[in-house]
Amino acid sequence: MKINLQFKMKTIFHLLMLIPFLSISQNKNVISTSRVFPKVDKQLEFEKVLATHAQKYHTGDVRWRVFQIQSGPDAGGFHIVEGPKTWESEDVRGDINVEHNNDWHKNVTIYLTDRSSSSYSVYIDSLSTVAIGDFSDKVQVTHIYPKLGCSYRVATMIKNLKAAWAAENSTVAVYEANGSGAPQFAIARRYKQGLKEKTEGFRKPFNETYEKIHGKGSWGIYGDNIKEYYSEVWSEILFYRADLSSK
Repeated sequence: MKINLQFKMKTIFHLLMLIPFLSISQNKNVISTSRVFPKVDKQLEFEKVLATHAQKYHTGDVRWRVFQIQSGPDAGGFHIVEGPKTWESEDVRGDINVEHNNDWHKNVTIYLTDRSSSSYSVYIDSLSTVAIGDFSDKVQVTHIYPKLGCSYRVATMIKNLKAAWAAENSTVAVYEANGSGAPQFAIARRYKQGLKEKTEGFRKPFNETYEKIHGKGSWGIYGDNIKEYYSEVWSEILFYRADLSSK
């Protein structure tokens, strides 16, 4: 009995030691995004086959949330978000299966233009004020491209923004591009109450909230830092299309 007890205790100890590593490996903080652009005269046909494809083949880690891009340089396109998932799950994803692959290429892409893009991003909890899975139907995404070697500086600037977002109860998810072109942070402001949150007077002026936290003149310093550390910045508004997304 003593030997069995010691063996059990050792087994439990080893399992407890593995918990931190298991939690790290199973952290679902990765999303993959694709942007596609239907032919102008084939949008209705595209939407129909896209919905069928998403709801048949995309469940679990590969489930889709589909957004229609309303403004900005990609207006008219569709933003497809897969995940959140882990890097481990991406290792075995592949093309899901042959049937899935055939359906996409034979039934969906025939309605698309040649314009498209794909990328990976990682959700940054320490810079966000909302959980990765706490979504909304209306989103404004601001794309920030740091100058070469300035990603850490930009992350620090976003950290200061987070304090002000939290103070005004704004729900913002921050992502960092990973292995997908130029360094980029994507700030997704999730409008839980809709675009009326953009109305003047809905909240106090953001610069006032920011300076209340970081001190008088800090907003001007933030503006100077944008010129110093940003290479490019632009934004867009996306509307969630539940009818085209995974169920």
